[in-house]
Amino acid sequence: MNLIISFFVVVFGLAFGSFFNVCIYRLPKKESIVFPNSHCPSCNRKIKTIHNIPIFSYIWLKGQCSYCGTKIHWHYFLVELITPLLFLLFYLQFGWSWLFLKYLIFVSFAIIIFFIDTFSKIIPDVLSLPLIFLGITLSFIPDSDVSWLSSLLGAFFGFIVFLITAYLFQIATHKESLGGGDIKLIAAVGSFIGILGTIFTVIFGSLFALILLPAIGHDRRKEFPFGPFLVMGALSYILFGHSIFQYYINYFSYF
Repeated sequence: MNLIISFFVVVFGLAFGSFFNVCIYRLPKKESIVFPNSHCPSCNRKIKTIHNIPIFSYIWLKGQCSYCGTKIHWHYFLVELITPLLFLLFYLQFGWSWLFLKYLIFVSFAIIIFFIDTFSKIIPDVLSLPLIFLGITLSFIPDSDVSWLSSLLGAFFGFIVFLITAYLFQIATHKESLGGGDIKLIAAVGSFIGILGTIFTVIFGSLFALILLPAIGHDRRKEFPFGPFLVMGALSYILFGHSIFQYYINYFSYF
């Protein structure tokens, strides 16, 4: 039975990964995510159904438009690959439960935010604001892993800390550090995973940035989108946070 459910979770993830690519491309341009149908951004020709199968079509077409031969960006393939994998990981973590549904919603928004912020350096309000509302609302579900109080405190704490940090940095350097999108995103993260998860996300998101930015050769004098690192920190907490905390508790108990 679990294998059957896992299979359908993966299929579900493949379908949604294709839809997320539409959102990633259109939301920064403020275009409808419903109309028109999927089309090549270069030649504007409608994509055939047979050429719109997640993952397999990209491989079959060798990453090119079937009409004009324009290269299809690699992130389309990556989104369609990681979406079902993350959906499956969350199912294995939480089983068929309300928590699975809750974090399925979060990871869906998170994937879209990750890639939009990576390429466009913006986090649309149409994503972050509903995510705050959903996080607080879902905290009222019985047996939720985060209480409504922790959800509110997490959202408030993240918002205030990032707002003050951004304000002080701007006064000291006369440059913008954290954007409004980052501030709303951390509030959304806090609404889903509570105040402890928010602290974890900020710490680990910063560590990811410190490690990965030099690794990819980013010029430290240039600005970079922080949203993707917050997403990585939040997902790490949801999947591994409790195990990491338990490890530290067990480690320090020996002293």
